Amino acid sequence: MPISRITVGRAEEATRPDALKAALAEFISTLLFVYAGEGSGMAFNKLTSDGAATPAGLLAAAVAHAFALFVAVSIAANISGGHVNPAVTFGAFVGGNISLLRGLLYWIAQLLGAVVACLLLKFSTGGLTTSAFALSSGVSVWNAFIFEIVMTFGLVYTVYATAVDPKRGSLGTIAPIAIGFIVGANILAGGAFDGASMNPAVSFGPAVVSWSWDNHWVYWAGPLVGGGLAGLVYELFFINQTHEQLPTTSDY
Repeated sequence: MPISRITVGRAEEATRPDALKAALAEFISTLLFVYAGEGSGMAFNKLTSDGAATPAGLLAAAVAHAFALFVAVSIAANISGGHVNPAVTFGAFVGGNISLLRGLLYWIAQLLGAVVACLLLKFSTGGLTTSAFALSSGVSVWNAFIFEIVMTFGLVYTVYATAVDPKRGSLGTIAPIAIGFIVGANILAGGAFDGASMNPAVSFGPAVVSWSWDNHWVYWAGPLVGGGLAGLVYELFFINQTHEQLPTTSDY
């Protein structure tokens, strides 16, 4: 059972050089991801003079986040695993793939990276607003809660299938692009309703800088529930149980 592998870790783990390097990698990757993702939204608002949201704006946000996450995961993958998201870290913890203390270190780095990214955006754009995530008209907090659970489940399930599963084989080489694609697709699906966060750090940075906390809990609770469920499901049914790797063409 994956729950039996959950571990707190040792206190000295948080000060080990490899853990600190991993945290720094998470900080840098999250900073770059949030800077590009949030920055694309700010650029769109500037070009449209803060006009109404449009399909073109949604597409631009999806593409920017997909590309930026592909890069952010790639550059951190060999150092920290390329989580770039507290929900991914939580899913890894629930599945017994990271200790609690190391996970908390990742969380701190990810949240700081997001805040610094938004501060840099505010400064470099001459004081433009870093808009916090918000619900669209007619969307309730429970609608958004389910959206975030399902979208983040898809994201963390993809992480497990392409990056965590020990039998992933050569599939691991496309993990960053697969992770970027699922985030881009989910933004196209949920962006018009609640912004499609899937990442508490992405929501936290703009909320801190703009000091706007309306319904902020949804952007923590939904992703953590979805990420945790994905970690449990994949570990329990596909990693904890024996399964054969798919045959390659040379096996026929």
